[in-house]
Amino acid sequence: MKKKHIISLCGELASGKGTVSRLLAEKLEFGIYCNGDYARSLAKELGMDITAFNVYVKEHPEIDRQIEQNAREYAKEHENFVIDARLGWYAVPESFKVYLKVDINEAARRAFYDVKRKSSENLQSIEEQKIDMQKRYQLENERYYNLYGVRKEDESNYDIVIDTTNMTAEQVTDIIIQEYEKWLKS
Repeated sequence: MKKKHIISLCGELASGKGTVSRLLAEKLEFGIYCNGDYARSLAKELGMDITAFNVYVKEHPEIDRQIEQNAREYAKEHENFVIDARLGWYAVPESFKVYLKVDINEAARRAFYDVKRKSSENLQSIEEQKIDMQKRYQLENERYYNLYGVRKEDESNYDIVIDTTNMTAEQVTDIIIQEYEKWLKS
């Protein structure tokens, strides 16, 4: 398979995908394609929070398929971009595949204090955030397995796996760039 100048950045909720995507794009002078922004906008249009939208999409798999198809089509036409998507590695297998993981307690803390999430997540405490995130994680895993027969958390799907719990986004970005450059040369 021909390698493309695309980094698919996948990972757990609040693992730093959005921040690291922006830093990678900046440092590499790449664009960004983000499935999550699209999903959040659809949820908002439907008057749902993101967890309710995940439940809705489970009953409407055509939406999920369209989200992944859009990423696949974009990759056919473009290079030099970061794809921030849970199944970016699956949609664009010729990309450099990165998985970010994070401790659930740290993830809940990050998510609870993330102002951008407030428009689609209205939770009252870090503990509520944690419970909501665990529910979303389970819903996504079931949905992706039922639709595509894949498990996003299976680390063998990726070229590199990074635990971001105790790292800055800059540290994570630097590691990804180093490994990406090695990958391109191999």
